[in-house]
Amino acid sequence: MMLPQLFAAETPNLTEYIVHHITFLTNKQPAGLVDFSVVNFDSVFFSVALALTFFGLVFFAARRATTGVPGKFQCAIEWLLQIVDSQVKDTFQGTSKLIAPLALTIFCWVFLFNFMDLIPVDLLPDVAHGVGLGHLKDVPSTDLNIVFGLSLTVFVLIIYYSIAMKGLGGFIAEFTLHPFANKNILVQALFVPINLLLESVMFFARPISLALRLYGNLYAGEMVFVLIALLTLTSGYHALASVGGWALIILQFGLGLLWTIFDLIIGLLQAFIFMMLTVVYLSQAYEHH
Repeated sequence: MMLPQLFAAETPNLTEYIVHHITFLTNKQPAGLVDFSVVNFDSVFFSVALALTFFGLVFFAARRATTGVPGKFQCAIEWLLQIVDSQVKDTFQGTSKLIAPLALTIFCWVFLFNFMDLIPVDLLPDVAHGVGLGHLKDVPSTDLNIVFGLSLTVFVLIIYYSIAMKGLGGFIAEFTLHPFANKNILVQALFVPINLLLESVMFFARPISLALRLYGNLYAGEMVFVLIALLTLTSGYHALASVGGWALIILQFGLGLLWTIFDLIIGLLQAFIFMMLTVVYLSQAYEHH
């Protein structure tokens, strides 16, 4: 979301403004493509804060639950639980007490990540600047570290359940005996490298597609808010002194409102897709071929 840029004390140029909004509050710049010593403090803070928020809301609903006429908040939580439970029962063919709570956690946590994109784009960064912080990104799902952390966790669970249900031999057989199979042992041996290559690409594409789909959609949504904010970035107080300035303000407000509604739908949809793909992948891990 965005607010009209009317009252900034110091107005940066367009490039500085965009760079400022895509820069994390970090301990150091990465030395390469992968640098595990780098910590994005803003992503960690908001991820933990949103996890505690989700836990607190569900805990509060559980403690206040009643068998009588439920309140609106309890109805909302029960409705959410029923939807997630129904989706898991329709998709997951195995039996596990972990899958439904995992699906609920993923959906709610990712949605809260995405919901942060609806906060005015300059609000929290300006607050952070007021307390001496140079940068602040408040949407955890626009951080590749966060989204890959989620997808790799799902990936580990896929491997665990595949081996637990099929054994190590069955897990390896899925990579070497499919999709091309032949009853002749010698011919099948020739297909093993091809099968291994094809199945490995499909297998390792799962966490990458999970992460990049979420990241790409939310990063694009955040950038649209930044671009909408640029409409009045350089106007300052002059925007109030001209018809053209007021026209830009009205245009910015209208575009911001429309994109806020659209971004809310996208955030909800991406959280649902992440949850459903997780359940589908874990269901496939249970299946025997």
